[in-house]
Amino acid sequence: MKKNDFYLIGGIILFVFIGFLFMIIFRTEGSQVLITIDGKEHKTFNLNEDTRYEILHDGERNVLEIKDGYVRMIEASCPDKLCVKHRGIHYDNESITCLPNRVVLRVIGGEESDLDAIAN
Repeated sequence: MKKNDFYLIGGIILFVFIGFLFMIIFRTEGSQVLITIDGKEHKTFNLNEDTRYEILHDGERNVLEIKDGYVRMIEASCPDKLCVKHRGIHYDNESITCLPNRVVLRVIGGEESDLDAIAN
């Protein structure tokens, strides 16, 4: 590898690091969690109200828990239980997906940014 290859690799790593830094700095907390089943809206909950909710769909079962402003899946009838192993979420547009049961929990309701896109 030559000297310029190291500059290129370093530049790419720096660019990625700055991108992640901007994502962390400018993320906003959501206020609600939206439950979708098969891509259709099922129910919405406020993240400020602690609750447990059981989702029954086509013989499958998921249980979500909202506690201290975080939502997480605490039980699921799917075989791999990846959704149960996922950490709690509370930032806008974060999601937990249970693919076998076709259930998605998505945090919504964060503050809208004044800047949506830049066009030249």
